[in-house]
Amino acid sequence: MAIVSRGFRGRRTEDPRLPPGQYLERGFPVLSAGPTPRADLDTWTFSIRGADGERGSWTWRELQALPADDIVRDIHCVTRWTKLDSHWRGVSLDRLLDAVRIEPDEQYVLAHCDGGYTTNVPLADLRGGQAWIAYGYDGGALPPEHGGPARLLIPHLYFWKSAKWIRSLQLLDHDVAGFWERLGYHEYGDPWKEQRYWGD
Repeated sequence: MAIVSRGFRGRRTEDPRLPPGQYLERGFPVLSAGPTPRADLDTWTFSIRGADGERGSWTWRELQALPADDIVRDIHCVTRWTKLDSHWRGVSLDRLLDAVRIEPDEQYVLAHCDGGYTTNVPLADLRGGQAWIAYGYDGGALPPEHGGPARLLIPHLYFWKSAKWIRSLQLLDHDVAGFWERLGYHEYGDPWKEQRYWGD
């Protein structure tokens, strides 16, 4: 007869939705590189622009009037926490990008935010139901400390790519490193490949 120690529960198994090196976080940590901006919704706009200037712009009311998605996704921070089944509401970037002219050589995007923060992402990662301009979280308005009134939401990449306080997307014909990317973070940031830093 086998002897089993009290409290033995067998081998611990990780949730298959946790990427390598991540741990499960039940809260929602607040991480920011600077102070939290406060936006005036009467003057707030979100725009998409290219080398020739602005291609499209939406006021807060215009953005709110567009068809919105309710999104449930796992999010993964480069600091190693993962939050499962986070609930968001926002406008698909497919809808916004379809409303503007995009030149064939414009395959990269640099996101610009209040406070001067930037991050880069391939245009393809904003297409195909992969990304949103999110303004709602957990059934309410997106709190300022989590990027409200609106943030970029790209849940398949590390969360620093989901830039807080988003104000514009710049279409580019070449890749340009953003704030954290210039300081040593990976250019792309795939959590399943542990692309945290240069050389990963």
